[in-house]
Amino acid sequence: MKIYDVLILGAGASGLMCASELSKKISVGIIDVNAKVAQKLKVSGGGKCNITNVSVSYENFDGDTDLVSSVLKRFSKDDLLDFLQRNSLTPVIRKNRYYFCKDSSDEIINILKRLTKHHELILNQEIVEVIKKDEIFSVKTNRGVLKARRVIVASGGKSFKTLGASEIGLEIAKGFDIDTKEFTPALVGLTVQKDQFWMKELSGLSCYVNIKVEDKILDEDLLFAHKGISGPVVLSASLYWRKGNILIDFLPKKKILDLVSGSKKLISSVIPLPKRLSVAILKAIGVKDIECKKLSKEEKEKLLAIHNYEFAPAGNFGFSKAEVSRGGVCAQELHMDSLEAKAIKNLHFIGEVVDVTGELGGYNFQWAFSSAVVCAKEINRSL
Repeated sequence: MKIYDVLILGAGASGLMCASELSKKISVGIIDVNAKVAQKLKVSGGGKCNITNVSVSYENFDGDTDLVSSVLKRFSKDDLLDFLQRNSLTPVIRKNRYYFCKDSSDEIINILKRLTKHHELILNQEIVEVIKKDEIFSVKTNRGVLKARRVIVASGGKSFKTLGASEIGLEIAKGFDIDTKEFTPALVGLTVQKDQFWMKELSGLSCYVNIKVEDKILDEDLLFAHKGISGPVVLSASLYWRKGNILIDFLPKKKILDLVSGSKKLISSVIPLPKRLSVAILKAIGVKDIECKKLSKEEKEKLLAIHNYEFAPAGNFGFSKAEVSRGGVCAQELHMDSLEAKAIKNLHFIGEVVDVTGELGGYNFQWAFSSAVVCAKEINRSL
């Protein structure tokens, strides 16, 4: 039976990037449950793939700071942009912060396919189990057994079940007694308690806000949805929210007391938000929609809640709506310079299956690419 030098479990962003960096001297097999590679890359960012961000640091990730910093130092955002430039892809910047493919996610997928064409693709195979005996790994799939001297788990998280997502990466780790954290939905909308049901009545409206969650302050658009709140800023906030309160500043670029000062207009008329939203917020904070000049000192104090609206979400929209999974293989189980399991030689974990999750805005693909390159380079050095 053929014994591969490396078997990569997953033909997504991290798996393909890792394969592209591995030496051509070694035999590499890439296994995936789908009939085509890079299915999540294909649909991400509305089909244009938000590759990375203008500003990338460990502070944009929920995960072990030392591990994230180490990996990003070895393959940074600038390194990724250089890689893309060398391969004739110049991303475009949206909203002054997000790097996207200009026309289609196929641009980056085609690069990865071209750079890995010398490796063997093993598609339409669901991974069932991985065991190790006498320095050789056996990867059992629904169609047989494949063997390798080294295994790289790049199987992703639990979100996007329709694209083959599963918990197999965690199951593999547990099989080797490697500590993990269960996957939970991340980058996902938040449901609301009864007191905030007014938000659901605004479904379809959006506005630019600041959200404070834990020690993070995030800014972007909030979208009111029939289940609660969503939009870019809420998705990022969901990454850090566990339980308890979050705070929303509905006018982060204005001061409400300046807006109402001396005006004869109704309060809702001077608030630079959609009228329905202005009226709903005023009702939520207990201020009547009166002429600004008639506001009492007590009412002005209440108005400040527009900058500091505090409430506790009820939960989130679940895996069916989640962009990524939080959780995975615990950082302390991995060598920082190779993403190799400390307890199991030649077993590596990269990408989303590791307990590192980025905010919305290209951070998770950056982590996928960075962890993949770090892993591949260390393997090449060890040959």
